[in-house]
Formats: sequence, C-alpha cells, structure tokens
Amino acid sequence: MGKVLVLNASYEPLNITSWRRAVVLLLKGKAERLEYTDHFLYSNFPLPTVIRLLYYVRIPYKEIPLTRRNILERDRHSCQYCTLKGDQLTLDHIMPRSRGGKDSWENLVAACVRCNVRKGNRTPKEARMTLIRQPRKPHSSLYFELIKHTQGDRNQEWKKYAIGI
Repeated sequence: MGKVLVLNASYEPLNITSWRRAVVLLLKGKAERLEYTDHFLYSNFPLPTVIRLLYYVRIPYKEIPLTRRNILERDRHSCQYCTLKGDQLTLDHIMPRSRGGKDSWENLVAACVRCNVRKGNRTPKEARMTLIRQPRKPHSSLYFELIKHTQGDRNQEWKKYAIGI
C-alpha cells in the first residue's frame, strides 16, 4: 500500500495522496482509476496508483525559488557532467558569471568539484564537456515530489504522467 498520483481533469499532476483518500474519491465518483496495482481492497477493486479527477481544479501558479537546494533536487544530487552522486556538489554556471552569465534555472547546474575546476571559466563546449541533461525551470512544485517517488523501480507508471512537469 502506498501513495497515489492524482491528476487534474487535464491529465496534469495535481498532488500525491494516500491510497485511502484515492479510494474515497473513486467511490464518490469524483475520480477515475487510470493505473492500479495487483493488490485488491475487495475481490473486484484493485488499489489505484494513478487517478484522474473528473472535474478541473484551478491551481494558482506558485513561483519556485531559485535556491541551491532546489537546483540540487532538480539535478537529482548528481554532477551534470560526470553523474557523480553525493553531498559534496557545487553549483556551476554554464555561461560563467565573468562572461555575463546570470543566476537562473537555465544557467545553473550541479557539478562535482573536479568537473567544476576542470571546466573553469569556460563554457562546456570550450572545455569539451557535455551536459547530461539541459537544465530548465521546473513548472510545478510537485516536480520535486515526483522525482523522489519515481527514483529506482518505484512508481514507474507515474513517469508517463510527469513528462510535462
């Protein structure tokens, strides 16, 4: 028994809830089951892993702050040049600040000290280093929760609904 991904009527991720709350939404006819496990609540009622609300819920846009912690979360605590994981990561400006590079979601990546020193005051192209993933601004604060809940083999069925996030 675990968590359930709740999608808006437009199939965009809305939140993550308990299986009990998801079952209540299904029984009240407020949601439909899209994905489910092989565990059953009743003999003919499989437990959901993804549900979609039948009505649209308007969510006010909330700006995600540009912080070191959020950059590391976005990059899954791994160097974006060599994939080294760990807590001893630095932030690297793709376009160096000395050349006019700004602090932005698209210009900052997590990097290990070794790669950051190797890149130095150059662009990745000049240093002949390639980024594993192009950095971008997360569209939703749910983005970080989805990353946590889909790491490894957990909740693989959620990934197809989290593409746009």
